[in-house]
Amino acid sequence: MNFKVVIPARYASTRLPGKPLLEIAGKPMIQHVHQRAVESGAEQIVVATDDQRIAACVRGFGGEVCLTDSRHRSGTDRIAEVVKQFAWTADQIVVNLQGDEPDMPATLLHQVALDMERHTDAVMTTLSADLSDGAQLFDPNVVKLVTDAKGYALYFSRAPIPWNRDEFASRERVPATLLGYRRHIGLYAYRAGFLERYIHWPPAPLELLESLEQLRVLWHGERIHVSAAGVVPGQGVDTPHDLERLNRQFRQQNESHH
Repeated sequence: MNFKVVIPARYASTRLPGKPLLEIAGKPMIQHVHQRAVESGAEQIVVATDDQRIAACVRGFGGEVCLTDSRHRSGTDRIAEVVKQFAWTADQIVVNLQGDEPDMPATLLHQVALDMERHTDAVMTTLSADLSDGAQLFDPNVVKLVTDAKGYALYFSRAPIPWNRDEFASRERVPATLLGYRRHIGLYAYRAGFLERYIHWPPAPLELLESLEQLRVLWHGERIHVSAAGVVPGQGVDTPHDLERLNRQFRQQNESHH
């Protein structure tokens, strides 16, 4: 199976400016992310950015760069431009790996691409994992999702879904068991041809309310297949605290390998 990985990487991050260039265990974050893509067996890896500093950094470690328009609203729009610039065929499978996921296991990139190959009626595939911690249920930064019997997404939300009527009736308390609650892992695969259609759709009302771009796909009646992540995914980097934690983790891994 042939798939390509595109890594959208913006310099401007509200909480961590210059995020892709911040160092983790002596290397810029974007290099760690790129390495995960290399390990996945992708046939081509492209970093999509609108920033010359990021482009120079990626070329410095031998990566391939596509300079994209700075006005893109989302990573998906940025990836659609890469597809156009490289003239990839409509049925080409493309994996979207966010530029702030240095700890994303490479096997999950392969898994989401394989899932796309197997589900020809879906326009997008993504992953989910068990919700392990009760605090995540009411945390708006942890996106929850529900699927149908065949694993197709019904809805994604920052709110606790499904809503446990009896447990939550008196107050917002964490149910005794988190069985049946899934969190979304922001890793996507799609076919290149779908992206061409996606960018012509205006943002959907639900997408704007929840600030989740995958809701645009469901709004337009298209299907997203969700499979359970084969391994526990790493955590993305959103805060200085996340960066610190990953620095410790990567240094420990390096020490254990030497």
